[in-house]
Amino acid sequence: MELHLDYIEDKVEFYEATEMGKLEAIVQEKIEQNKALLLRVHHVSHQVSIDPSSGKRLYSAVVHFRYKG
Repeated sequence: MELHLDYIEDKVEFYEATEMGKLEAIVQEKIEQNKALLLRVHHVSHQVSIDPSSGKRLYSAVVHFRYKG
């Protein structure tokens, strides 16, 4: 029996929060979790938008992780 394991080479995750501090905490927690998978941050992009129905800000981030081999 042959067991073949592949590494995750690229992974993109999306996050949202209603406060910038909460978004930063979420992203930092996910960075730590992905370190266990040997992934490091390659690129981060973030954006602020306004919810038209409530008028509140919505913060979002996209984090691109890459294998650090």
